[in-house]
Amino acid sequence: MKKLFLILSTAAILLPAFSQSKKKATIAPSYAWTVQQPLGLRDSSTIDTLLYNYYKQSIPSEMSDAWATTGALGAEGINMIFSERRPTSDFFLGDALAIWLPDEKANRFYNTRIPMTLLSFNTSGGRETSQERLRANFSGNVNAKAQIGAMIDYIYSKGSYNYQATKDLIWGASGSYMGDRYEFQGYFNHFNMLNKENGGITDILYIKDPAQLQGGVSSINPKSIPTNLTDAHTRYSGDDLMLNSRYKVGYWHEEEINDTTVKRTYIPVSSFIWTLRYKSGKHVFIDKSPTETREFFENTYLDNRQTRDNTTYWSLSNTLGLSLLEGFHKYAKFGLAAYVTHEIRRYNQTPDTLDRENPDYGLTPFPEGIGTIAPKTTQNLLWVGGQLSKQKGSILTYNANAEFGLIGEAVGEVKINGSLATRFKLLGDTVTIAAQGGFHNETAPYLLNNYLSNHFIWKNDFGKIRRVNFGGRLDLPFSGTSLSVDVDNIQNYIYFNDKYLPTQHGSNIQIFSARLNQDFRLGILNWRNRVTYQTSSNDNVIPLPKLAVYSNLFLLFKVATLHVQLGVDCDYYTSYYGLAYQPATASFATQRKVKVGNYPFMNVYANMKLSKARFFVLFSHFNQGLFGGNNYFSVPDYPLNPRRLQLGVSVDFAN
Repeated sequence: MKKLFLILSTAAILLPAFSQSKKKATIAPSYAWTVQQPLGLRDSSTIDTLLYNYYKQSIPSEMSDAWATTGALGAEGINMIFSERRPTSDFFLGDALAIWLPDEKANRFYNTRIPMTLLSFNTSGGRETSQERLRANFSGNVNAKAQIGAMIDYIYSKGSYNYQATKDLIWGASGSYMGDRYEFQGYFNHFNMLNKENGGITDILYIKDPAQLQGGVSSINPKSIPTNLTDAHTRYSGDDLMLNSRYKVGYWHEEEINDTTVKRTYIPVSSFIWTLRYKSGKHVFIDKSPTETREFFENTYLDNRQTRDNTTYWSLSNTLGLSLLEGFHKYAKFGLAAYVTHEIRRYNQTPDTLDRENPDYGLTPFPEGIGTIAPKTTQNLLWVGGQLSKQKGSILTYNANAEFGLIGEAVGEVKINGSLATRFKLLGDTVTIAAQGGFHNETAPYLLNNYLSNHFIWKNDFGKIRRVNFGGRLDLPFSGTSLSVDVDNIQNYIYFNDKYLPTQHGSNIQIFSARLNQDFRLGILNWRNRVTYQTSSNDNVIPLPKLAVYSNLFLLFKVATLHVQLGVDCDYYTSYYGLAYQPATASFATQRKVKVGNYPFMNVYANMKLSKARFFVLFSHFNQGLFGGNNYFSVPDYPLNPRRLQLGVSVDFAN
């Protein structure tokens, strides 16, 4: 892999000279978009070729301004900025790794006119602590209307501490066709993520005060710190398929250009929509050590010699819709659609095959009140919905979607979401004011009600989760200011308690958050700041750091054709009772013993861009042991990575 870094670095140097020697043709600009579910509306997106903060993709703890991570790149984590946190999915066992996967909101489609390949590679560490990530995105147009794409993301990390290695492979393919009558958008992604689980270090003093444990010796090799688990790992694998088709019905409009030329344009009036979605997940947790099985876990229900949990899930949904399209007539200022969605879900869990009356097994009795949990379950669900949208125009755009459950576990569900935005000119820039809101009344995920494994068993009857949220955003480009506010009210919130068991809190919980982005610039000196304030009305159930700050001070300049960003940044959030991590269920749970936070995580870096090539040199966590203290934990018992030198390069191989 180190050879690959040298190859890409050489390409980064030679490619600009080669590209400048070629005669530039006049080509329409490239663009990208993402797809909204369930009807396939498109949202404009960006192509990842920016110089700013390119290096951050190689730092596990900087997936957000307050990211709780178990350590290595590609490892489990959870967002502690509540307004950005994803809700619990139908397969909660994969939620802690979802940040590394290209979900429906992050899966990009491109129209690049000419073939485009974005290839990047970053590396750091030595033989025992190496960390590498290889990413590639390809997109090519068959013609002006049809496009195909492919992607791969490979993460390999041995970790800074023992028994926390990761090896994640994600790959996929996509395609689109935008014709006058027929449109298609589709992608298929597969992932296979293998993560070692060390259960955290045995004593946090190895980080906070190693001299106390080592007879006055203050330095310690991170790889020599003992961990709670040594022979355990998680494998999470699955697929994600989305196919969206739209057939448009309309008429041809003819416009006479001159005496010999007539321009014919197809004007769509309505469309028929079909969206197919298939998702699957498989979670396997294995611990081959009998001692760890007995000592690390409080309960053992199925096998006291080893743990081999295997839980799978798949879902197949079909959506049929009918819409009136926006803009087919001067009075048709919005689009209107109605649809019906049917979904079938299948769960398979670890079966209980032992004779539980045999005392020789030495197993924990099932919790009181829990009888048989079916190892296989199938659900059939049906919703109807409607959508109102206006995507064209700069003065006002909006989108509203309402969905109601009719059959199966979806009965009584209500999901209503809406957003709107307006833009106008002020002081030579475009000011944006946006608002969003929603009301959800949703059934608790099946696996939070019924779960069977070697160390955790539960059978619950949770009520529907009700959530009301609304917020707004103001962007003032002329002053470098952006302000956003979010308010949530949640009833029947489900969380994992200090026994790592799901619990439902019946009362209301309010979450308020406000974020300020403020940028300053004086010549080549830039200072960008992001401050988030958030508060929870019940921090025993939803603990959050009240203040999170990201600050980046850098010089931005050019040397001939070389763009350079040279600076230092800092992530900081206030102290709070951080969520504890349970490796057997890949879940994060509340605890009231250990506080995390109140620590500045700082990086010094050089980002550079030369034509179509980007590269960086990064010294991450450079302040370790210098200032800020030693409490660098974002999850109890899981220290953040110590300082390390990292290198990365990205090349846009546009033909």
